Amino acid sequence: HKSTCLQKTLIEQLYFHFLQPPNRILTAVFLFVSWPVLVFTEMAFALKQLSSKSDVDNAIKNTLDKVLVLRFGRASDSVCLQLDNILEKAQDRLSRMADIYTVDADKVPIYIHYFDISLIPATIFFFNAQHMKVDYGTPDHTKFIGAFKKAQDVIDLVETILRGALHGKVMITCPIDPRNIPKYDLIYKNI
Repeated sequence: HKSTCLQKTLIEQLYFHFLQPPNRILTAVFLFVSWPVLVFTEMAFALKQLSSKSDVDNAIKNTLDKVLVLRFGRASDSVCLQLDNILEKAQDRLSRMADIYTVDADKVPIYIHYFDISLIPATIFFFNAQHMKVDYGTPDHTKFIGAFKKAQDVIDLVETILRGALHGKVMITCPIDPRNIPKYDLIYKNI
């Protein structure tokens, strides 16, 4: 009886620690062998996916008074998965400021060509159907190439884009520490 009460208290403490906001949603599974064991499985907030040109068009046209974040990439790419994890972590805190979508680069080649996406993942931002450009300190201001280092970087960037867009700006200076921005060189072929 004493052991059961102690286990129940431990389970209640774990429940209140892990299942209270702002922590992510966790589910508890109880396995009864000789005594209850508590196993946690993480359920990620799934990012919404756009799978066609018309889906992307509708998202751009219909996202009003919020920043639209489009992550172009592939589900099989490890850097894309890392970025998706970071975007998932930021999604809940950005729900009033932004809509975040993933777009498979192979399914919308017209946008890959239009935005000149040659490196993935590439993250592009819109506000009221206006493509927002950001000075990251890199050669390309139209998109963020690579993965963000932490969720707070995404949150800071979206807040800055929203603030700038509400003041009528289309070019924003990036608030992210330059050490946290992936560096790359653009190489132009056949020009």
